[in-house]
Amino acid sequence: MQRSNLYILIYTIVLTVVCGVVLAVTKQLLAPAQKMQIELDRKKNILLTFMELKESDDPLKIYSSRVKEYVINFEGEKVEGNAGDINVEKQSKKPKKERLLPVYEISSINDSSKTEFYVIQTWGKGLWDVISSFVSVRSDGNTINGVVFNHKAETPGLGARIKDDPNVYKRYKGKTIFEGDQLVSVEMKKGEGKDYSDKPHEIDGMSGATLTGKGVNAMLLEYTECYQKFLLKRREMYKMAAH
Repeated sequence: MQRSNLYILIYTIVLTVVCGVVLAVTKQLLAPAQKMQIELDRKKNILLTFMELKESDDPLKIYSSRVKEYVINFEGEKVEGNAGDINVEKQSKKPKKERLLPVYEISSINDSSKTEFYVIQTWGKGLWDVISSFVSVRSDGNTINGVVFNHKAETPGLGARIKDDPNVYKRYKGKTIFEGDQLVSVEMKKGEGKDYSDKPHEIDGMSGATLTGKGVNAMLLEYTECYQKFLLKRREMYKMAAH
């Protein structure tokens, strides 16, 4: 039976409205679960900068026992706010001196009164889209312990290796941010297959991913500059404790 144009129009409008309502309700129902998953991923990534997680581990339990969160400003001073609530992407659009910066202070597994690492958070631009990272710095305020990178759209097998290839982010372990009191950061070099073990501020690159490497370098330099005063203060505390 042939339907009139009016019938088809009304049917289409009703179907669109019903589908829209269903999608909206579904989104609302799933929102809490999505938020919980995002929070879990954040905490796991922070933990992965300084430890390996086993299947039997409870990330939330480990996090609550070892991680203290707070927010600092460009001067390295603590300010009001929750680290987990800081939108680093939005903050990245502000001048460096106006940004709020999350810090995750990691206590020693053997002595909760002692700080073992400080995890800082970064945000930048890769070849195609956003890249980001968590970087753990040892209590000396200078030596990188580990990094966890993330990206939205880097090329699989090339730039995407910053996230997918453990051999890439392991290259940062033991590298240093400062030379004396001068900020240098760490630079991923062009090409791959060279030995940079005697270079405290350089690491081997990724073949075919030079532009992603440049994005990572720019991101790390920008954010070590943002955290510079905080890290220098940690260095002084470390030296005083050593004496």
